[in-house]
Amino acid sequence: MRVGRGTPAGRAGAQSNESAAAAAGRAGARSNESAASAAGRAGARSNESAAATSDDTTISSEFADNGLVQVLLGPNNANLDRIERQLGVALNARGNAVMISGTTESAGEARRILDGLYDLARRQGHLETADIDAAIRMVHHAPGSGAEQVLRTRKRHIAPRTPVQAQYMTAMAESDLVFGLGPAGTGKTYLAVAKAVTMMMAGEVDRLILSRPAVEAGERLGFLPGDLKEKVDPYLRPLYDALYDMLPGDQVMKKLASGEIEVAPLAFMRGRTLANSFIILDEAQNTTPVQMKMFLTRMGEHSRMVVTGDLSQVDLPPGQRSGLADALEVVEHIVGVSRIVFTDRDVVRHDLVTRIVQAYDRQGRAGGRP
Repeated sequence: MRVGRGTPAGRAGAQSNESAAAAAGRAGARSNESAASAAGRAGARSNESAAATSDDTTISSEFADNGLVQVLLGPNNANLDRIERQLGVALNARGNAVMISGTTESAGEARRILDGLYDLARRQGHLETADIDAAIRMVHHAPGSGAEQVLRTRKRHIAPRTPVQAQYMTAMAESDLVFGLGPAGTGKTYLAVAKAVTMMMAGEVDRLILSRPAVEAGERLGFLPGDLKEKVDPYLRPLYDALYDMLPGDQVMKKLASGEIEVAPLAFMRGRTLANSFIILDEAQNTTPVQMKMFLTRMGEHSRMVVTGDLSQVDLPPGQRSGLADALEVVEHIVGVSRIVFTDRDVVRHDLVTRIVQAYDRQGRAGGRP
């Protein structure tokens, strides 16, 4: 029996065929769209890759002195390896030149770092790992900052090693009162002493006065033998160390004897007016509010004052408010006062010190002991 299109069976068969054809058409269309979309994405990725690689460049830095080039490269090109790892560039030494390959931006940074390190090697005759890291920080994180800020003392030429150190040096040059705040190893006291010695050598101040509160760091030392100077000198040793790092020993002794340089505990400041002086108060977090007020009001005419401290290392008795924290609130809106805050990124001691400071910071934020 023949089934016609007009019969119910014929109509059902026709509809089935039409549905199958429509489904096949839609599937084919989707397949074509998917293929076109995939091809488009692949093409876009290819174009993006081409655009990324088109920014790559190779430039060269050439240096005149063969001996200094060897200092610049480091043992077995160790200095170049360190720069490569941190900037993501390729450095190849060829005679007196270094070929630099990378993106336009990173290659330019690498060249500025190499030029700066070459100049530093010429000034001091050697390079340390800390010098390499400092040059990378200064160029990579704050291009141009601190380029001309060099403090020249009898024994050392001292340049900022981090962008915040550059801000600190600028503040000490421009403000009469500077607070340097932050963790150990960031150069707060060292740079302040360097600035003081530089100004004294230039005749800008007549005296250098360095002071610290005589507070034990969580210990009870008991009776200390000797006269008053011998009792307090151990507390002031870091200040002496900085002085001897910048001036010949005989000059330090001569200036201490003449009174041009004075290293004294904070208690000795009461009742004095300190004019034509550069005055540094170190470890200021261990002052009381009364002591801090006394110290800040000692400033006389043509004087400059730097106060350094770390509010995470207060050694005062429990419940005693730090004079540094109190003073920061009091002088917050006073014109002529600068506040520079260092962080763990500014630590310029051993790499481990940075990681230790970061670990203590994490513990403090978690609610443990700071």
